[in-house]
Formats: sequence, C-alpha cells, structure tokens
Amino acid sequence: MTGRPAPAVLPPSLRARLGLIAVLAALMVVGLGVLHAGHRRPGTVDAWIQPALDGVRTPWRSLALATDFLAEPAGAALLAGAAVMGCLLLRRPRAAVLLVVGLGLTVGTTTLIKPLAGRTIHGAHLSYPSGHTAFLTALALIVALLAVGRLGLGSTAGTLLVLAAALVAGAAMGWAQVALGAHYPTDVLGGWCTALAVIPASAGLIDRVADRPAGRLTPRWLADARRRKRS
Repeated sequence: MTGRPAPAVLPPSLRARLGLIAVLAALMVVGLGVLHAGHRRPGTVDAWIQPALDGVRTPWRSLALATDFLAEPAGAALLAGAAVMGCLLLRRPRAAVLLVVGLGLTVGTTTLIKPLAGRTIHGAHLSYPSGHTAFLTALALIVALLAVGRLGLGSTAGTLLVLAAALVAGAAMGWAQVALGAHYPTDVLGGWCTALAVIPASAGLIDRVADRPAGRLTPRWLADARRRKRS
C-alpha cells in the first residue's frame, strides 16, 4: 500500500497563469537591468518617485527600519524558520522545501545580478535588484500558494490572492528601502519581479521532482550498473 502523495506546492489551477507571469517578470528584470546597467544616479522614474519617499522621519523611519529588519540575516532567518516549522506542522513538506530552495534561489539570483548590472547607490553600493524586496515578496508568494492549496481556490481567486500577497509584501519592503535611501524605486521593482520569476519556477520544479516515480529518480547509469550486478 502506497502513501498518499503530498499536495502540490504549485496548485494546478495556477500553473499556466503564474508561468506566464514568471516569464514576464523575468523579462522585466532583464530589461530594467540593461536599462540601468552601470548607472550611479536615479533614472527618470526614480527621480519622480524618490523625493516623495526618501528621508522619512520618526515614527515612519522606525517603521521602515523594523520592516527592513525582516529581510536582514537575523530577521530573515527567524521568518523563514517559523514558516518552515508552520509548513511541517500543517504537513506540507513540499512547501517547507520551497521555502528553503525558493528563498535561497531568490536571494541568490539578486546577488548574482547585482555585479552584472553594476548599478550603484551612495558610491559603490550595488543596488539592482533589491534583495530585501525580493526576499519578503518571495516569502509572501510561498505563503499565498500554501493558502490557495489549503482553501482549494480556483484559478481567478487563487491568482488574485497570490498577486495581492506579493504586492503588499513588495510594496511594504520597497517603501522601506526607498525611505531609508538603500535603493532606487526601480531597484525595488526589479527585486519584486525577481521573486515573481523565481518562486513559480521553483515550485513547479519541486512538484515535478516529487511526482516522479521513485525508480526514475535513479540516474540511468547507476540503474544499469545495478542490473548488471544482479545478473
């Protein structure tokens, strides 16, 4: 008797729509990176938005610092650890794996892109894309995907919930980063799009690997060697 398969971390009803969104988001990340590559000053859009958000005072600065902490190493570890424990308690092992893999890939992708884009702020600080925004957006996406699966939402309601969660998280962290002068607004948009590109792709890959028959997980050369040994 075989055990019941774990629920998919990427609900089937959302695969097509989130797949398209992931592709568009990836194109946006590349486009913004090329547009602002090597720049040391705010772009046209940045110059329009940044003055309204930059340099906030208490109590808003305290709120911005608290939000920023959520994506700092200590805060991120606490959030991710609590989320993983929650997934395990809810018996959603794939979601727990996605938290580790997806968050790692999202932050890793922003880290890889930064020297390639070469955009800086305040001298030599690489700024594009925003890793803080990408992290919190990715976390919100994963939690929203878990909620969609547990609630059994359809494609429209599920997509709206996922995008709303990503928008709220991205806007909150994006505001904090611009208000603290750590990033340009377009850096924030790039980080947000990075999460939208990485998380659906990671979720789909985890489901694909987990759904494969056990025998197919063994490399062909190793399976052939085992058959020859038995014969």
